[in-house]
Amino acid sequence: MATSRPDCLFCKIVAGEVPADVVRATDDTVAFRDINPQAPTHVLVIPRDHYADAGEAARAGAGVMDAVARDAHEVAAAEGIAASGYRLVFNTGAGAGQTVFHVHGHVLGGRGLQWPPG
Repeated sequence: MATSRPDCLFCKIVAGEVPADVVRATDDTVAFRDINPQAPTHVLVIPRDHYADAGEAARAGAGVMDAVARDAHEVAAAEGIAASGYRLVFNTGAGAGQTVFHVHGHVLGGRGLQWPPG
C-alpha cells in the first residue's frame, strides 16, 4: 500500500494541510478544482494514497485507477458535463506535462475539446 509523502502538494491537500476547492471526497479519492483551469470545468481527481504516476498506480493492482475513473465520472455528472462529453487526462512524466508527481486525472469539459489535443 502506498502512503503519503510529506513533500507532496497533493498529499497535503488530502491531509487538509493545503486548502483546495474540493468538489468530491470519498474513501478512495479527493476531487478539487484546478487552480489554472484549461476548460470551463477542470477538476483533478486524485487517490488518497500517493502514487507518482498512472503507471505506478496501475501496477499497484489495488483498484486505484478504477476508483479515479469512477469518481471522475461522478464529478462529470455532478458538474453537468457527463451527457455532453468530457475528457479524462493523465499526464505521466515531465515530458508529458506532469508537474505534480502524485497521479491525478484531469476532468475537462464544458466546451468543445479538439482532437488531437495541444
